[in-house]
Amino acid sequence: MSKKIKVAIIGCGGIANGKHMKALSQLDTAEMTAFCDIVPERAHKAAREYGAEGSKVYEDYTELLQDGSIDVVHVCTPNDSHAEITIASLEAGKHVMCEKPMAKTAADARRMLDAAKRTGKKLTIGYNNRFRSDSLYLHEMCANGELGEIYYAKAHALRRRAVPTWGVFLDEEKQGGGPLIDIGTHALDLTLWMMNNYEPKVVLGTSYHKLSQRENAANAWGPWDPKKFTVEDSAFGMITMKNGATIVLESSWALNTLQDGEARCTLCGTEGGADMQDGLRINGEKKGKLYTTQIQLGGKGVAFYDANEENDAVREARAWIDCILNDTEPVVTPEQALVVSEILEAIYESSRTGEAISFS
Repeated sequence: MSKKIKVAIIGCGGIANGKHMKALSQLDTAEMTAFCDIVPERAHKAAREYGAEGSKVYEDYTELLQDGSIDVVHVCTPNDSHAEITIASLEAGKHVMCEKPMAKTAADARRMLDAAKRTGKKLTIGYNNRFRSDSLYLHEMCANGELGEIYYAKAHALRRRAVPTWGVFLDEEKQGGGPLIDIGTHALDLTLWMMNNYEPKVVLGTSYHKLSQRENAANAWGPWDPKKFTVEDSAFGMITMKNGATIVLESSWALNTLQDGEARCTLCGTEGGADMQDGLRINGEKKGKLYTTQIQLGGKGVAFYDANEENDAVREARAWIDCILNDTEPVVTPEQALVVSEILEAIYESSRTGEAISFS
């Protein structure tokens, strides 16, 4: 490969370290040459661990964008800055991978889409769950029509007690919401993608602050501070699509339930159904009898097989860089991600007003 795509990372916190930089470092088609963070130590640490020789460190992303050698920017900052940084990066001539959700508000997401169209640069959003083995297998089934018309679905993003207590996750001003916009967004994106249906008609939603005000609550990441917990602890939505299909979206960081699991969907079609609750299961009817099939993915105990398989983050990064090299459309398009943001916002609005939200 004569040319490597030069990537800049803006925001060197948890998601950049946990996903983006780790995945990009495994590609021979890309190299990270610039790092930016409002906490300089984080950017310097990222440059030491992941940077190409001579990589640069910035505290101000506008200075980074003046580097004409950078091809791609990965935006890994809090939700309220996604639009600002993405639009500036596109206008500086860079392709952009923005971490999910697309933006804090649907209006900001629309501005991002408009900027991508105006500049002719590629924009994608970090919905990496599309690249899991079970997701890819099920999507191929759906695309081939094996489930028939999918007219009912559930998007699952439930945690019993796993409230992220670090960073700005509990800050509504920075994030725009809690579990709905954080993990519900993954489940909704996955479900819409499986159904290939991006035309919502009516949304009815509820959100709750029921467990968030408990002191010293049991939690995977230690007790939260109720005074700082300004986002919902759970949110639910019912979405009716223009073709009559129904989607139920459920999301929580804290909920008294044993049926937890996130970034999963249940699909019900005219020819069959599928769910991701216990691995990938397909169900239907053949010759007058009901059947359930468990799909075996990966090596399942075969030595060295699973270890050699790329994970979803690496697949996502590879597909993204390949679409730039080959000038093709990204797997996650900004048009699709915008619809996700519009539905999430409608759920929040419906919860506030007590009214169903209609799409024109």
